[in-house]
Amino acid sequence: MRLASIQYFGIECLAILIVENFYPLPVLNAYFSVSWPITMDDLLKTEQIDNLTTWYNSQKPILIQECLQNAIPFSSVKFFPLYHFTPKIWGIGLNYKDHATDLNEQAPQSIPASFMKAQTTIIGHGDPIHIPLLSERTTGEAELGIVIKKSCRNVSSENWRSVVAGFTCILDMTAEDILRKNPRYLTVCKNFDSFFSFGPVLITPDEISSVEDLNVATVINGKIHAQNSVKNMTFPPDFLISFRSQVMTLLPGDVISTGTPRAVLLHHGDML
Repeated sequence: MRLASIQYFGIECLAILIVENFYPLPVLNAYFSVSWPITMDDLLKTEQIDNLTTWYNSQKPILIQECLQNAIPFSSVKFFPLYHFTPKIWGIGLNYKDHATDLNEQAPQSIPASFMKAQTTIIGHGDPIHIPLLSERTTGEAELGIVIKKSCRNVSSENWRSVVAGFTCILDMTAEDILRKNPRYLTVCKNFDSFFSFGPVLITPDEISSVEDLNVATVINGKIHAQNSVKNMTFPPDFLISFRSQVMTLLPGDVISTGTPRAVLLHHGDML
């Protein structure tokens, strides 16, 4: 299942993406006489994403046939951030060797480099990224995001997928010139408003058989700046979830942003 938060008759709601059309949850609730949560925040808080996925897979043929007239084309959609109330956003730094080289750093080998981001950094797909007045060198980078679906602690590497709500696209920004002044400024340089573009689509694990085969690409103005495969991460998703859950309890809606192949310098007017 593929979910996004979209604008529908003036409200923010979840919609299911099928091919190139979005089917809003309020429409599906009315047609099928069901009452699924209509926002991603509520869907995650009530831990119903697995139930919705099962229901969707059973009703998909009917849904496509009967509700197409109320579907919204992808090209016409106004996106919101995937959701707003993230208990924790964990960023993973230097998880690809190429990115470590960009910063003249060595990639960590025993424990993943980590930082946290505030909810106020979140924007949606297509929203503007604001380059801070305090920075003369702001970079952006594409990352694979992992969303947690339930409260969990000490998750084994073998069972990591059992706690995952889905995977999404993330653009993570850094005030790189501030970071270069002192590595202790990491929290500052990562937490300017608009420095975390979240979404637009969450893909549930049943649609991705091998996360390791996914490619992550940073694209600037329509051109690929850098790309790499998840299988080349120093710390792959199974390790990241297991490790983070040993540090602190993971909660529904927590996000792990797994690192970038390489960042690109941003200028006003660029499309990342």
